Formats: sequence, C-alpha cells, structure tokens
Amino acid sequence: MQPRQNDYFKLAEPGVKHLFALEGALKNGPLEPKLLHLVKLRASQINSCVFCIHLHTTEALKDGEEPMRLYFLTGWREATLYSPRERAALAWTEALTNLAQTGAPDDDWALIEAAFTAEERSWLSLAIGAINLWNRLQVGFRATHPA
Repeated sequence: MQPRQNDYFKLAEPGVKHLFALEGALKNGPLEPKLLHLVKLRASQINSCVFCIHLHTTEALKDGEEPMRLYFLTGWREATLYSPRERAALAWTEALTNLAQTGAPDDDWALIEAAFTAEERSWLSLAIGAINLWNRLQVGFRATHPA
C-alpha cells in the first residue's frame, strides 16, 4: 500500500498540534495507562488502522502490558483476562467507534456508569473520540507502519 500524502501533519500543523496536546492531557488524566492502551488498540483494530495498531501495541508492551491480553483483545468478550472496568471500557469503545451501527446503546452506557466516575466517563469518551480521529487520518492518508 502506498501513502496518499506524507505531509499532512505539517500542512495541518495548527490542528495537529492540538491533537498532540489532547494526547498529553489524556496521558495526565485520571484513566490508567493500561486501560487507555486497550481502548486505543481496540478502536484501531476495528478501524483497521495498522499504523495505530503497531503504535499502541508497541506502547502497551513498553508500559508492561501482558502480551496475551493484547493477543486476545479482538475476542475480549470471550476472554477471562479483562477486569469488569476494562470490559465496560471496551464495550463503550466499540459502541462509539461503531456509532452509526450502535447508536451508543443504553446497556453499554450502564456498564461504564457502574465502573467509572462521571469525570472518568468524560475522559474515556474523549479518548475514544481522539483515537477514532487519529485512525481516520492515518487510514485516510494510508500511513504505513514502521514494522
């Protein structure tokens, strides 16, 4: 696959700068890094963003995530390796990533409402929105992974 355009970050620098600032805010926010890695990786899998799959798998492993949890992520509903909090976050990730199909169902909202504070729900939804934006940029421009 060939990249469609390589200079899109530079050409949209004022906007991209804010996306990186958002990533910094998410990193310093109330959600634990391992949870954010799972959310970002799951959304990237759904969106078939190989650039982001590579990036977030690499970052998760670097931050001490267990490889088996990453291997099983596409089948998280059947795997026993995820906490109820992580399951709620993954369900909400799928709901918001597939928004046109799901409409963000009340059942998934109830899961995050039970597992996250109001502040954490806000940050979680923001993180899911951010990774979906990154995925759309990288897939749309056909960004290549470094591996």
